[in-house]
Amino acid sequence: MTFQTLLYILIALLTVVAMEGFAWGMHKYVMHGRSGWGWHQSHHEETEGFFEKNDLYAAVFSVMATALFFLGHYLSPVILAVAWGITLYGLLYFIAHDGLVHQRWPFRYVPHRGYAKRLVQAHRLHHAVEGRDHCVSFGFLYAPPIDKLKAELRRSGVLDRERIERSVIAQGAAHAPVRD
Repeated sequence: MTFQTLLYILIALLTVVAMEGFAWGMHKYVMHGRSGWGWHQSHHEETEGFFEKNDLYAAVFSVMATALFFLGHYLSPVILAVAWGITLYGLLYFIAHDGLVHQRWPFRYVPHRGYAKRLVQAHRLHHAVEGRDHCVSFGFLYAPPIDKLKAELRRSGVLDRERIERSVIAQGAAHAPVRD
């Protein structure tokens, strides 16, 4: 293998790592922000059918990667290596997030220890909060320590507020109405 080939492989692998940082920022500030919540909200709610509006993000990112493949083919093998890194990240995301965590396709493995278990737990804690605010763990392939995430949720107090609201709703009309 030539030095140049090894360099392009390294660029692709570094792009995979950089994509986790990019995805974290997109997830936290765009998908959970005002501009992107319209698409991402479907991922935090029960939806009918195989696809959800949130899948439009994958379509947009795949179009961007495809454009980089064309540019790289005609302009630079470095751009091509970046396109391969983005595509590899997308594949890993599809396997880990859509497969392992959400089991959106026939991937019925439930991890009981190690990194895969922590990844699933971290994402479940991300979904423990209703709505777009006060969520934790915005990465897709990196999972912070579970104790840290639980402590962050406890500090925010959001879970206690939501638990109280659900309890009041569950009590129904038999009790006095709650006034603001």
